[in-house]
Amino acid sequence: MNEIEQILAEQERQAATEAPKFTVSEFTELLNGTLEYAYTGVMVEGEVTSFKVNQGKWVFFDLKDEGGSINCFMPLFQLRLPLEDGMKVVVKATPKLTKWGRFSLTVKQILPVGEGNIKKSFEFLKKKLEQEGLFDVSRKRPIPEDLVKIGVISSTQAAGYVDFCKIINERWGGLEIQVAHTMVQGLAAAEQIISAIKYFNEKAEVQIIAIMRGGGSADDLAVFNDEALVRAIAESRIPIITGIGHEVDESLADLAADIRASTPSNVAEMLTNEKQAEIQRIKFNVNGVGNKILQEIEQAREGGKTKIKMVGEAVNMKISHLENEIKVKQKVLEGLNPDTILKQGYALVTGKLKEGEMVEIATYESKAKAEIKEVKKRIK
Repeated sequence: MNEIEQILAEQERQAATEAPKFTVSEFTELLNGTLEYAYTGVMVEGEVTSFKVNQGKWVFFDLKDEGGSINCFMPLFQLRLPLEDGMKVVVKATPKLTKWGRFSLTVKQILPVGEGNIKKSFEFLKKKLEQEGLFDVSRKRPIPEDLVKIGVISSTQAAGYVDFCKIINERWGGLEIQVAHTMVQGLAAAEQIISAIKYFNEKAEVQIIAIMRGGGSADDLAVFNDEALVRAIAESRIPIITGIGHEVDESLADLAADIRASTPSNVAEMLTNEKQAEIQRIKFNVNGVGNKILQEIEQAREGGKTKIKMVGEAVNMKISHLENEIKVKQKVLEGLNPDTILKQGYALVTGKLKEGEMVEIATYESKAKAEIKEVKKRIK
């Protein structure tokens, strides 16, 4: 052994003497602490194999690619999409060494990758939620009338959000818009959007919530098929309108929402009236009201004429009736007039019918005085 070899051997002996010693449990705990510090959350993509649910509580599966395989574990309640062998997914997880010395990933979230896998997951979850009634038309609420306060959930850097703001200001200004900035793709997006929905519901200051995201690939839009997010939309006390992707795109979030718009721009169009069209509508209504008032005035005038005529006819009838009564009474009075009787040859005697008394006798043309010589009872 030469001098260099002797130096190296001595260094190895010293290193072995100074190296820390651990029990298996201590070393496992140390290693997990190191992994947790170095990798608080890793994203791993692979194909699902050996999927199983244990005791109705725990999910186990392996993620593999052509070069290796990793064991994965998660609580069943955190599984927010249908999973089966052969699906390609990306998981957000924390690496961990089990006490049995097996390396695994503790999974927090999963998203399907690839159009085929996303479609398969979509159809499976859609059927499940349909059976629960989450998409029923009877649950849908209309856009509130007199809308002035809108809550928006979107990425403020997204082109779709910019288009929404541009169109809504062009069409109708003066609306109060409260914005919750969130991610709109990736594993973290679902939780952020759910938190924003809860925030708006707790504050209860807006009349409707708009969830928006512009176009993208199936992978980009997969977050809007997250089961927890879909349920949060269905359970919102405030009506929700969605504008996700392009017109041809459909998500479970769209199906659970009260109103579905085709794009963020379409959300702005559905929530507002077009300014010029509204001005024309108001003018038309004002003109219509004016014409209606003139029509009612004319009708009232014609009605007044008719009423006056009817009153006049009633008065004339009353006058005619009174005239007839007067004529009848006149005839009665004429019959009682002494002159009328005297004209018929009768005479009117005034005084006491007693022998020796003087009486006055009046005819129609003359008067005379006479002395009563004899009074006898008249034989009837």
